Amino acid sequence: AFASLVFTVTDPNDLSVINEFRKGLENPEVLKWPENGGDPCGSPVWPHIVCSGSRIQQIQVMGLGLKGPLPQNLNKLSRLTHLGLQKNQFSGKLPSFSGLSELSFAYLDFNQFDTIPLDFFDGLVNLQVLALDENPLNATSGWSLPNGLQDSAQLINLTMINCNLAGPLPEFLGTMSSLEVLLLSTNRLSGPIPGTFKDAVLKMLWLNDQSGDGMSGSIDVVATMVSLTHLWLHGNQFSGKIPVEIGNLTNLKDLSVNTNNLVGLIPESLANMPLDNLDLNNNHFMGPVPKFKATNVSFMSNSFCQTKQGAVCAPEVMALLEFLDGVNYPSRLVESWSGNNPCDGRWWGISCDDNQKVSVINLPKSNLSGTLSPSIANLETVTRIYLESNNLSGFVPSSWTSLKSLSILDLSNNNISPPLPKFTTPLKLVLNGNPKLTSNPPGANPSPNNSTTPADSPTSSVPSSRPNSSSSVIFKPGEQSPEKKDSKSKIAIVVVPIAGFLLLVFLAIPLYIYVCKKSKDKHQAPTALVVHPRDPSDSDNVVKIAIANQTNGSLSTVNASGSASIQSGESHMIEAGNLLISVQVLRNVTKNFSPENELGRGGFGVVYKGELDDGTQIAVKRMEAGIV
Repeated sequence: AFASLVFTVTDPNDLSVINEFRKGLENPEVLKWPENGGDPCGSPVWPHIVCSGSRIQQIQVMGLGLKGPLPQNLNKLSRLTHLGLQKNQFSGKLPSFSGLSELSFAYLDFNQFDTIPLDFFDGLVNLQVLALDENPLNATSGWSLPNGLQDSAQLINLTMINCNLAGPLPEFLGTMSSLEVLLLSTNRLSGPIPGTFKDAVLKMLWLNDQSGDGMSGSIDVVATMVSLTHLWLHGNQFSGKIPVEIGNLTNLKDLSVNTNNLVGLIPESLANMPLDNLDLNNNHFMGPVPKFKATNVSFMSNSFCQTKQGAVCAPEVMALLEFLDGVNYPSRLVESWSGNNPCDGRWWGISCDDNQKVSVINLPKSNLSGTLSPSIANLETVTRIYLESNNLSGFVPSSWTSLKSLSILDLSNNNISPPLPKFTTPLKLVLNGNPKLTSNPPGANPSPNNSTTPADSPTSSVPSSRPNSSSSVIFKPGEQSPEKKDSKSKIAIVVVPIAGFLLLVFLAIPLYIYVCKKSKDKHQAPTALVVHPRDPSDSDNVVKIAIANQTNGSLSTVNASGSASIQSGESHMIEAGNLLISVQVLRNVTKNFSPENELGRGGFGVVYKGELDDGTQIAVKRMEAGIV
């Protein structure tokens, strides 16, 4: 034993690990290592082992069909630089690689490892290639790349296809300046491609076929990765348009974006790329199919207006698709606006006239966002546009003023910005609910009944309900928009209240004088009602009364002292020479000064007779300026 120890070349710790490695295998004979011990780094050197002096540097057993677990103390091979275990049937828990600071290449792919420890990647500061593809790691819960991996600043290739990676794509991967190959297909990744991938030096990026919800969001960031040669994004939920800047990827040879939710027109920059392979199948691409320069191209199952490369769309289709581009392709419209005829009944929110020309765009509450496209001006036959209750912003294109047939434009409850263009034809423009516009601009015409759908409004594929519209602006030919009248409006806001106040003062003064005069006249009893006391020498014993003032039937009473007051009721009284009596009673007892009660006429008026309820006889003289 002493002789064996003296003449052993291999480091004892390394020898212990390699012997444990062999003991754990179900079929160690495949290795053809000595059965009764030996020296892996001695002479002859064991197959599949590479040593540097007494230390094991490499283990290369690719494709031998080895079965069994790895020793959990594998990281004691501290001088290990290459580990090639790929394409075997290793199983069980992966040992931690923590501390293997010299490890540069680790191929563990195509095995049956089922668990990966949390500290697996710690301290791998010289790692350049790591392959964990096709291992059922943490199959139940999935797992995520730990932040410790970002310390592997020399990492060039990272391939982890189908190994149950889950959650969002780590942002730090986009900042690793040496990373050129990132293959993460067929996992459980979700969410967008992080913005940290902008200008990444990647040459190969595979994110295709994520299970579950898949990856989503825009693919704009990939257009900044100018070193890309292979880009696979298929089998996800990516949305939005293919960025025009995709043409900047002059090294790109293989592009696959099939089976996503991408929309819009195919950019000309993509059509002109000399790709080896281009797969656009199963998306929502629209418009014409361009003539592609790619060697192999597939574009089935989309919403193109034509099926042949180079065939153009109808002008009305292109106008509506450009409008759709401006409002960010809401899904409901994307799903129904397909083909080359917007009047075929399938285009949601579009109605046509008898000549099969677009006449109405009716898209309230349709999840529209973004801006209004000038292309609508190409729809010369459109008469009504309803876009209320969306999230539209920006300006109304000036080109829309050329729509001679347009009679209604409802943009209420959006976020439209001033100024409004100058329309040259009569137009009902509904603007309420736009915070950046005045709430009731000059010329606004309240229209509380606009909530009723006009009788000739679109039906069939068009929404039948109409949101309320409480105010509108009627533009006449040559009339300025409300915003262009803004300075005049501000002057009016100052002048009108002042003028109104002066007018009120002007009217109030004569009215006050008139009221005071009436009040004074009303209380001048001696000129209004004169009562003569009974004259004992008068054989008729008649009370004589003279009336000269205007009254309206209210009770006016007079006493001997000449004072007057307003009373209620129609009673009268005679007491100690005083008499209180209402004018209405005088009308009643004289039968409203009837001719049949006339006693005679004099120079100052007519005298009427009457009899009170208690039998008192009275004579009433009605002066020429008396009551009517």
